Amino acid sequence: MRMIFAATALPLTAVVALSAAGAMSQSPTTAALEKAVAAPTRPANAVARDQYRHPVQTLSFFGVKPTDTVVEIWPGGGWYTQILAPYLHAKGTLYEVAPMPNGLNGIEKLKAAHPAVYGFIHTAAFPAEAGQAGVPDGSADVVLTFRNVHNWRMGYQQKGVDYAPQAFAQMYAMLKPGGILGVVDHRLPENADTAREQSSGYVKVSTVRKLAEDAGFQFVGASQVNANPKDDANHPKGVWTLPPTYALGDTDRAKYAAIGESDRMTLKFRKPK
Repeated sequence: MRMIFAATALPLTAVVALSAAGAMSQSPTTAALEKAVAAPTRPANAVARDQYRHPVQTLSFFGVKPTDTVVEIWPGGGWYTQILAPYLHAKGTLYEVAPMPNGLNGIEKLKAAHPAVYGFIHTAAFPAEAGQAGVPDGSADVVLTFRNVHNWRMGYQQKGVDYAPQAFAQMYAMLKPGGILGVVDHRLPENADTAREQSSGYVKVSTVRKLAEDAGFQFVGASQVNANPKDDANHPKGVWTLPPTYALGDTDRAKYAAIGESDRMTLKFRKPK
């Protein structure tokens, strides 16, 4: 049955009070994140993906503050770097880390193109091999990794060896006691064959939780901000079938465009004090 409620007129003072309360509900951190997302140095093709990656909500969920020391693991071309750099530039510290010598080529291009925005970024090796500088132990407030656990599970850049346990151990070492690990990755349904983690680009939430907890992390919580119920995680060429990769080229392109980017977990962990 449809229910009808009578409208009650509010006094002007009440309307003004409600409007003021709504305006005050946005925290300074959220405002700073929105300003970073709107940075003029972000290219249009990066901004177009905000609808799938929800950077303000994601970084808010992880609790990243403008004064934090943040480590971004394996940043690739720097999609999140283009937000984290203007956000942390004034008061924070940002490390970008990846396999050396070529894993940070995308970050070096950003630094060369916009030194005023990205020049303050520290770079380090991850994993750090003999003679390579890594992130100092116990120095980070937040470690972030976006869509990389599946790479470690598949042995990407590690000669086919599942590097995930070592990666989580190193991320644990980087963090201060009480520091936060934020993980976003393509989500494999729990009832799927775990063997698909070795080829599909999707990973189970239970797998990520076990990796983190085995390394010593405490699970804080999960957000569905990056969930995509249209994605069943079952595609001919794994997650790369979907945008932005379109591994099948023009075959069924409209179908995969309608799905959008992958269904993703967003998990928050803490290093115990």
